[in-house]
Amino acid sequence: MPEVYATRRERLRERCTASGSAAALVTRPANVRYLAGAAPLGAVLLLGSDEDMLLCAGPPSGEAMEGRPDEALEIRVLPRAGGDPAVAAAGLAADQGAESLAVEEHHLTVTRHRALGSVAPRLLLADLGGAVEQLRVIKDEEEISALRIGAEIADQALGELLESILVGRTERHLALELERRLVDHGADGPAFATSVGTGPNSGRRGHRPSDRRVEEGDFLSVCLGATYRGYRCEIGRTFVIGTSPADWQIELYDLVFAAQRAGREALAPGAAYRDVDRAARQVLDSGGHTEGLPPLTGHGVGLEIDEDPQLAPAAMGKLDACVPVTVEPGVHLPGRGGVRIDDTLVVRPEADGGPELLTITTKELLAL
Repeated sequence: MPEVYATRRERLRERCTASGSAAALVTRPANVRYLAGAAPLGAVLLLGSDEDMLLCAGPPSGEAMEGRPDEALEIRVLPRAGGDPAVAAAGLAADQGAESLAVEEHHLTVTRHRALGSVAPRLLLADLGGAVEQLRVIKDEEEISALRIGAEIADQALGELLESILVGRTERHLALELERRLVDHGADGPAFATSVGTGPNSGRRGHRPSDRRVEEGDFLSVCLGATYRGYRCEIGRTFVIGTSPADWQIELYDLVFAAQRAGREALAPGAAYRDVDRAARQVLDSGGHTEGLPPLTGHGVGLEIDEDPQLAPAAMGKLDACVPVTVEPGVHLPGRGGVRIDDTLVVRPEADGGPELLTITTKELLAL
């Protein structure tokens, strides 16, 4: 898909030209991969007025996690180890006659920004801002296809775990097994550190697996994700260990499930980010859970697991079609445990069937 990368770079070039910069330096790895097809460790992309170049500290490895560079790009490997590709790119831009260079100030350290200025003192450094991140929000169908395959892999890994014996195993052991299964089924690797919470740890957002062992009567909450061709998705589910969930577990699960469904149903082109959050949050509020809720109901996914948009109470903006997001409300009761349900979906218009659910593992409260 070389023409895709060329088109993306051209869209960024148009933005740079409109803001008065003939050249741009992209350093954030996910942005480099989006525009160049690959992001070797430490590589940067120099967007020139006539020619674009990928500068690397070493030769690209071609590994799946790194991606494959666009063949239309010139690739330049620094002649000696220890050099900074960003500094070398600034020098090249100056040598090519650029008067200004747009840089990703939100990604550069102060030290690195100063180094760019010192190597090309006559080059005006402007701020590129989040221009590339804004381009990344709406995905094309090939990007969505990669997310869909990643979701299938995550569903497979989770489904296989549910068929195994769980009682007596530690959270840490289960998390490691899930990550192994992701790779076995074709993932580049996990999209983030897999979270497994049991008993009082269940339902906690971002819980780090411990040596606590699964016990009868526990809630078991799992959140995992797969990376496929660089694209990351996630899924989260909560189950009960044993044959008969307690009344409080059923009540809490039903409430979170209703909140998650309300959030999913609110996904539509033109819907305000904060309205999606409000739809899910109001259900939890009505159930008496107003304190300790997660700061957001969901977020965008793609080359990073946490991208724009943010579905949060104060978020500004509206959804577009072909934007993949998570909807992941949860409630955690300190000392008792909790429930979290998390899906990855793609915003679609009603005429196309509404939001496309990528993660399809059942959301029924299963007793394992």
